[in-house]
Amino acid sequence: MLNKKKLLAESVLFKGLTPPLLQQVSDLATIKRFQRGETIFFEGNEATGFYMVGQGRIKIFKMSLDGKEQILHIFGPGEPFGEVPVFYGSPFPANAMSIEPAVTLFFPRQKFIDLINTTPSLALSMLAVLSMRLRRFAAQIESLSLKEVPARLATHLLYLTEEQNNTSMVTLDIPKGQLASLLGTSPETLSRIFNKMTKQGLIRVSGKKITILSYDNLLES
Repeated sequence: MLNKKKLLAESVLFKGLTPPLLQQVSDLATIKRFQRGETIFFEGNEATGFYMVGQGRIKIFKMSLDGKEQILHIFGPGEPFGEVPVFYGSPFPANAMSIEPAVTLFFPRQKFIDLINTTPSLALSMLAVLSMRLRRFAAQIESLSLKEVPARLATHLLYLTEEQNNTSMVTLDIPKGQLASLLGTSPETLSRIFNKMTKQGLIRVSGKKITILSYDNLLES
């Protein structure tokens, strides 16, 4: 069973809220479960509320006219998603799908806005999360538009070192096919780059485990 209050208390969005306020937020949230590969919302759907991942992982993505997928974000436990259009009053700008069996919390738009209007600390938490998302998204756009694929991969691996707090080894949290989509390339190209970096002595690959052999040289990729 998902412990709603524990998840909320440890999340980036609601960490630090007083117990009474945390209870109010918990009361608003309803549990929604999704199977692997199940769509949570489509681009253009009305944003009636936003979600937080409780278990599993969710990908946010867009599809081109020719059917090519571009992953924008991968979210895991404790991370909210779909919140921006809720507060902006617009439809969802992308699709959301579970990439493994997932449990989420759903927050209805109007009830959550009513709570924010009476709770300045909650509004500040939302601003902090949205600012962090904007920074991450800007970095992704810069990487996709200005960097070659090897540099994109190096940037992502270095991002994982920060996220996982380990500069010597990281674990890929998504399959390599989805990583290729996230980096804006093909699985074949990504495999070639992994092989090249291995031969250059930058990394060692063992399944999902990537050992960083030369941190400084990876920075220069």
